[in-house]
Amino acid sequence: MAKTFELKGEPSERQIEFFKATAKHIAYGGARGGGKSWAARRKNVLLALNYPGLNLLFLRRTLKQLYENHERPLAAELNGFASYNSTRHEFTFPNGSHILMGYCENENDVYQYQGQEYDVITFEEATQFTPWQMQYLSTSCRSTRTDFKPRLYYTCNPGGPGHDYIKRLFIDRNFTEDEDPNDYVFIPAKVYDNKVLMETNPEYIKVLKVLPEHLRKAYLDGDWDVIEGQYFSEFNRNIHVVEPFEIPREWKKFRAMDWGYNDPTACLWFAVGPDRHIFVYRELYQNHMLATEAAKKIKAMTGFEQIQYTAASPDMWQQRGVKDALGGETIAETFAKLGVPLIKADNSRVIGWQRVRENLALADDGVPYLRIFSCCTNLIRTLPNLTYDEHDHEDVSGKCEDHAPEALRYGCMSRPTPAKIVLDAEAKHKVLKFDPFREEKRASGDGFMGL
Repeated sequence: MAKTFELKGEPSERQIEFFKATAKHIAYGGARGGGKSWAARRKNVLLALNYPGLNLLFLRRTLKQLYENHERPLAAELNGFASYNSTRHEFTFPNGSHILMGYCENENDVYQYQGQEYDVITFEEATQFTPWQMQYLSTSCRSTRTDFKPRLYYTCNPGGPGHDYIKRLFIDRNFTEDEDPNDYVFIPAKVYDNKVLMETNPEYIKVLKVLPEHLRKAYLDGDWDVIEGQYFSEFNRNIHVVEPFEIPREWKKFRAMDWGYNDPTACLWFAVGPDRHIFVYRELYQNHMLATEAAKKIKAMTGFEQIQYTAASPDMWQQRGVKDALGGETIAETFAKLGVPLIKADNSRVIGWQRVRENLALADDGVPYLRIFSCCTNLIRTLPNLTYDEHDHEDVSGKCEDHAPEALRYGCMSRPTPAKIVLDAEAKHKVLKFDPFREEKRASGDGFMGL
């Protein structure tokens, strides 16, 4: 008689969503207590039961964590149904499917899976793995089956060595040209989604609420913009990031730029309303651009907007060699010749970062002085990732990707003043109907690149 197995436990709505997901890369979690571990084990068992002969690799960073949190519970749950080899840390199902329990405590531990093929790989507490470990092991997720497409699962909380990697893919959705956005799905879950925990241990909420601020935001709220040593802990994309809107014609507009070649050139467009509120509404973020290319691109992206000034990093006024193609002129001079005149930005770092902090604060109307359009993805991505300099906590660490935040600092240090409304009542309601796709094509003849 065929063996039967009863799956115990009622999944939450978020867990059901996780079970049904079929994308190549699926991340689940975001906060403590969301039922990630149970969901990860259950998902692997469901797949093993439904697809005969499936090979699954279930990973935790250390062997102790693997055994205590997953291997021992699975051994009890599958007892009498799937055979368990404690030496190989492997479960074999009657239909020929296998779940191999693995670990990668050290970087080189990934090589123990080299040359193997797995239909499914699960990274439990994925942010505890290094990006290289996850990338290397993903090369073993392949199959010649026609009834099942290989998948990788990531259960995760904010923090840890893999934080930036997971955040880039699933939260910021900032993909390289070789990554297909359709392959990546994130399913958020918080402690409030775990009905069983809420019923059996409601005191757990209090445990999370009394944690230090950065841990509380990460573990209770599932906030991926919070990291240890974070410089701008007040940044909150729920209030600092807004959807784009048409900017009134009478608002003051200016730009700020951090120059780079091997590092990205970061240029931000600012708009200031009559109430002193500042909006960053456009960004250029690209490396390996010559000064002439960057100037032309900035001008094309601006279109017919009236820009008051462009504050730029002081290094753009450094004299270059007399033997170069442009006769030794500075980068600032090159920009000016191409219709993008610059002013030297105030490069006072500590004062500048404090000016940014002041603008992130709430105004009297209850909303921040500074808000960022959602299309400015690189500023939104890098601003919350800035950390304190280990030798000077008043400054930002030089190890951070700070090009867009540097441009923001230059913009805030330019002391933008509120727009003055001098138009009649009818004109006040007119807005600038600027289509960047159309205007850049008209100005440069090129396709649009990079709002």
